[in-house]
Amino acid sequence: MRVITTPQEFNVDDLYVDLRGLAGFPLLLKCEGFNFSGSIKLKAAVQMVDNAEREGRLRPGSTLVESSSGNLGVALSTVAASRGYRFVCVTDSRCTLGARQLMQTLGSTVQVITEPDPEHGFLGARIAVVRRLATEHGYVWLNQYANAGNWGAHYNRTAQEILRHVPNLEVLFVGAGTTGTLMGCARFLRDVKPSVRVVAIDTVGSTTFGGPAGQRMIPGLGTSTRPRMLDESLVDDLVMVHESDTIRACRSLVRRGFLFGGSTGTVVHGARQWVAENRPDGRLTAVAIAPDLGERYLDTVYHDQWVADIYGPEVLDDTTDYDASLSTTDLSGTLL
Repeated sequence: MRVITTPQEFNVDDLYVDLRGLAGFPLLLKCEGFNFSGSIKLKAAVQMVDNAEREGRLRPGSTLVESSSGNLGVALSTVAASRGYRFVCVTDSRCTLGARQLMQTLGSTVQVITEPDPEHGFLGARIAVVRRLATEHGYVWLNQYANAGNWGAHYNRTAQEILRHVPNLEVLFVGAGTTGTLMGCARFLRDVKPSVRVVAIDTVGSTTFGGPAGQRMIPGLGTSTRPRMLDESLVDDLVMVHESDTIRACRSLVRRGFLFGGSTGTVVHGARQWVAENRPDGRLTAVAIAPDLGERYLDTVYHDQWVADIYGPEVLDDTTDYDASLSTTDLSGTLL
C-alpha cells in the first residue's frame, strides 16, 4: 500500500505500451499521463515551483501566472491548490474545454485569449497578457519557455527513467512544444549515452525550428515563437507532422483501446515516418514519449464534426487506410 499527502507525490514512471503492431517496428510508448494532473507537465510544474520557493520568489499568499495551452496550466493548478497559492492561467481559444474546466475546478482563474498577436500568434498574445498581469499585480511568472526547471525536470527524471527501463535504447522520439522535455532528455543522453539518436517531432505550422507559421488547432506541440531554451545542436533529426496525420494516428490508437492525446498521435506518426525513411528494416530499439491521455480531446481530436470541419471529411474516411499503410517490415527487432 502506498499513502500520499500531496497529489504530486504520485506519478507512474514505468508504464510502456508495445506499439510494434501499430507502428510497424519495435516501439515502446512511455505513458506519462497517469498522475493527478494527467500529463508529463506535472514534473516541470513541481520543479519550477520548487525552484521559485527556494529562491524566495514564492511566499505564502503568492499568486502564480503562466501562459499555457492546457496541460501545464492543469499541472500548475494542481500544485498551486496543494500548496496554497492562487494561480491565473492565460490560455487561448485552442485550449480544450476539458482542460479549462479542470483548471477552474482546481480553483484557478482562466483567461482565454481570442485574438492572436499579428506577428507572434496566440503565444505572443498570451505572453503579453502574462507580462502585464505580473507587472500590474505582482504575480509570479515562472516563464516555462525560459525556465531551466522545465528542462531540468526531464534531465533529472524522465530521461533517467527511460534509460533505467530501456538500457539498450538506440532512438528516442520526443515531441517539441516548449522543448522542455526534448532539451532535458537530450542533454541527459548527450552526457550519459551519446550514442542514442534524439529525434524531435514537431507540427507543421510551428516556427520552433525555423519553419513557416501556419494554422495549428491541436494544442500541445509547436509554437509561434522560437523557445529560448532550444539548442538544436542536441537534436539529431527533426520530423514535421501534419495535424491530419495526428488525427489518423490518434484514431488508429483508440481503435485498439488506447485513448491518447494529440501530442502522442503526432509523436507516433513522426516515429513511423522517421523509421520508414531512415531505418526501413525496422531493426532498432526505440522509445517515444506520450505526454498525456485523450480524455481532454473528446471534443476535438475525437469529435467527428470538429475534425471534418477543420481537416475535411476525408480524414475520417481514410483512417482504415492509415492502418493498412503499415509496412510489412520484419518485426524481429528487440523492444528491451
